[in-house]
Amino acid sequence: MLKKFLDPFRLLRGEERERLEYASARKPLIVVGLANPGAKFRGTRHNVGAMCVDELARRAGTRLENKVRDTELAETEIGEAPAIIARPITYVNESGKSVRNILRKFNAEPNRLLLIVDDMDLKIGRLRLRAGGSSGGHNGLKSVRQATGTDDFPRLRIGVGRPPAGSDPIQHVLGRFRPDERELIESGVNRAADAVEAIQREGLERAMEIYNRSA
Repeated sequence: MLKKFLDPFRLLRGEERERLEYASARKPLIVVGLANPGAKFRGTRHNVGAMCVDELARRAGTRLENKVRDTELAETEIGEAPAIIARPITYVNESGKSVRNILRKFNAEPNRLLLIVDDMDLKIGRLRLRAGGSSGGHNGLKSVRQATGTDDFPRLRIGVGRPPAGSDPIQHVLGRFRPDERELIESGVNRAADAVEAIQREGLERAMEIYNRSA
């Protein structure tokens, strides 16, 4: 009786049982949201990746702790499959060393990584999910590419909008959202968390089909 009680799949049949057994055996997805550290940068455009990780932690009922050098993380489940959610405590343009340390700790290849970053070329709250590709000028992506030696890792970009003409792009991403933008970015961060859950449940390609559409 005890053995049966401990079997989490014994009351399930067919495709649902197979899906959950497969999910439980998978290597975890490592979800890393980039941000600059400290209260000074909390809530800024450059920190939307960390905002998404914080939302995932809230949904999972867990908290991030400093378990790896330069990183706060939690081992949890997303979409009924194992996941590690992490927030580097380095500056965005130095994120690569944090990501490298996470991959080493969990003996994971870059293809198990999902990097969440801001994107000025997308309207506020819009998403773009890709299986790989260039950095597109994003210093966080450049740092991770240099540290891992590859661009072949999934990335989820959250739009933060372009600065007004003549404005400094650096000051733009280091600035906070205007009151009229907050609802849009909150919706975008929530949809980004939904997209991570969809990757776990339905796979990357299906998540791309859904979340790369216009909002």
